Formats: sequence, C-alpha cells, structure tokens
Amino acid sequence: MATGEVRGAFSLSEADAGSDAKALRCRAMPDGDTYVIDGTKMWVTNGERAAIVALAARTPEGITCFIVEKDPGPAFEGIAVSRHIEKLGYRGLETVEMTYTGHRVPAANVLGGPEWLGRGLHAILSSLEVGRVNIAARGVGVARAAFEAAIHYAQERQTFGVPISSHQAIQFKLADMATRLEAARLLTHNAAKRIDAGERADVEAGMAKLFASETALENATEAMRIHGGYGYTTEFPIERYYRDAPLMIIGEGTNEIQRIVIARGLLARYS
Repeated sequence: MATGEVRGAFSLSEADAGSDAKALRCRAMPDGDTYVIDGTKMWVTNGERAAIVALAARTPEGITCFIVEKDPGPAFEGIAVSRHIEKLGYRGLETVEMTYTGHRVPAANVLGGPEWLGRGLHAILSSLEVGRVNIAARGVGVARAAFEAAIHYAQERQTFGVPISSHQAIQFKLADMATRLEAARLLTHNAAKRIDAGERADVEAGMAKLFASETALENATEAMRIHGGYGYTTEFPIERYYRDAPLMIIGEGTNEIQRIVIARGLLARYS
C-alpha cells in the first residue's frame, strides 16, 4: 500500500448512516470460520480499484471492522460496484456504491482480532481523528493555491490604469485570505504535532478540519471574485478550487459534527 501497488478503501457510510455511524445496517453473520456479509455501502472512495477495504459491518457483538480483500474491478465474489456516483469536484478518484451479497470473509480478517468484535466503531472513529488532519491539510493546500492565484492575478490585471491590487477593496480581500490561510496552517500543524507525539487530539483535529475547510471555500470564493468572469471559466484553475473545496466541509464528518466534537471535548476537559 505504501508503494501504491495496492490501493485501499475505507467503507463506513451507508445511505442512512453518515454522521450517525451507529445506524449502519450492513451485516456480517458468523458461519463456521467465516463471516457472511450482506449490505450496501455508500461514498466509497477508491471502491472499484481498491484491493483492500476496511469495512464496518454489524455483527452479533456490535459494529465490527473487517479487512476485505478483493481483486480490483467492478465485481468480485459477492462484491459489486452497483453505482458510480458523479460528483461536483474531486473527479480524479472514483466514488461508488458497493453491494455485498453473501460475500465471505475469514474470521481471521476481523481488524484487531477476536477481542475487537463489536469494538470496530472505536477503531474507525479513532482513524477519523487522523483523517480530519488530512482534510485540514488539503484545505490548507486549496486555500493557498486560491490565495496565490488571486494575488498574482491582482498584480497583473489592470482597471482604470492601475493594477487591481492598488484598489483598497482588493487589498482587504487579499489580507483576509492570507490571514485565514496562516491561521489554518498553524491549526493543522498543531493538530499533526499532537498526533505525532501520541497525544489526544480530538479537539485540535476538529478545530483544524473545521477552520481549514471553511478557509478553503472562502478563499476559493474570494479568488473567483478577484478574477471576475475569468474565474468562472475553465481557462483558470479557480473554478476547480471552487468545486473541490465543498467536499472538505462534508468529508470525515461534516463541519456541524466537528462543532459538536469540539464542544464535547472542551466540556470534558473543563469539567
């Protein structure tokens, strides 16, 4: 996986189980030394091309995480890509609906071993903490790209005989974009350092993801305004930043969920 020879996918969400992960219905029932999986999963990134899927399913003990090994492709021994989901942005990676029908997984493929039966949600939510720093870093990247495109264009584009960067209205936009970008970068570095040090970072990761993703969308929007009509065309990269940014507000837990995570973590620390 580290070399890219094998692709992985993370499969938690379902049509009626997104933010409410405990509502998932995909089942894995024990049958001898295997588990039989039945159900449908949504929003699986890399689902078709993945050879390894970290799958959350309901067992008699509760929600359990399984390592599902398959051949890349639209179908494999009871696993089918039932639908490709067309997206506003992030079109370089496929996002699919996957259906499991009587697919058998060895009992040895329970992530963490037998003692983790029914404890899969804990493992999954812990990984989301790291994932939120990943989303924050992506947000910083898009916000930086949007800011740099805007500040370069503002010095090249002229109106009324001067570059538009000479106008105070544009200067205010650039100042706000740069300030948000720097704050998002520092929040992301702080959360990443805490995770690297083995410290709890639920609040910090939530803050970084929340702020950086909102910054990405705000900076993409301001960059489009600074570019004017050109920003709305495919001749410039701004329209792509504008399309890609909203996913970060939704991915790895919506920003509304982030606010709940942050608030609960703060209340626990200050109780």
